[in-house]
Amino acid sequence: MSHTLGIRQAQKQKTRQALMDSALQLLEHQSLSSLGLREVTRAVGVAPAAFYRHFKDTADLGVALVEQALGSLHDTIRAAIVTTGAGEERIHRVVALIAAHVRTHPAHVRFIARERHGGVAPVREAIGVQLRRFADEVAEALGADPQSAGWTSADLRMLAGVYVDHMVMTASALLEAGEPGEEPVLTTARAQLRLVTLGRRHWLD
Repeated sequence: MSHTLGIRQAQKQKTRQALMDSALQLLEHQSLSSLGLREVTRAVGVAPAAFYRHFKDTADLGVALVEQALGSLHDTIRAAIVTTGAGEERIHRVVALIAAHVRTHPAHVRFIARERHGGVAPVREAIGVQLRRFADEVAEALGADPQSAGWTSADLRMLAGVYVDHMVMTASALLEAGEPGEEPVLTTARAQLRLVTLGRRHWLD
């Protein structure tokens, strides 16, 4: 009995993931607000009614995609936080991490960039919650850095937000430019981080 339940659960999870994968592929060419569940189920080859065994509606599907997309970004942000080295070396490593993430997860980056300010409120809110969570983690890491001695928690949180926003903005710009045009984007991203680093160094002056 438990073996049969295990097979059913695995099949259910496989169908759920197939719906998410198909939706993500369809969303390369349209926004979530224009996506119909019949499009998604047709791409997977299941009846429309099967959709409701996994998601309440397309907004619920979008929230699941947010968790998946920003889950993949979480490792990149964590790596950027722990990146060591001198200032210039650190900047180059962080920007390289962002570029590598875009090459590996272009559909995820495109989805977040489009829906961050999109028309589906639950998805927009889910993205905001995840990005604020990332900023909290960055602020905690910054607080442990000797360079942050004397900083208030509010200022650390502000700086963390700048870093997270910069990462998302750079990822979106890289996606827009494509690999052949990425070098100017990388050059600008590094210059922006140098500016933030200088400001951070003199913030308490």
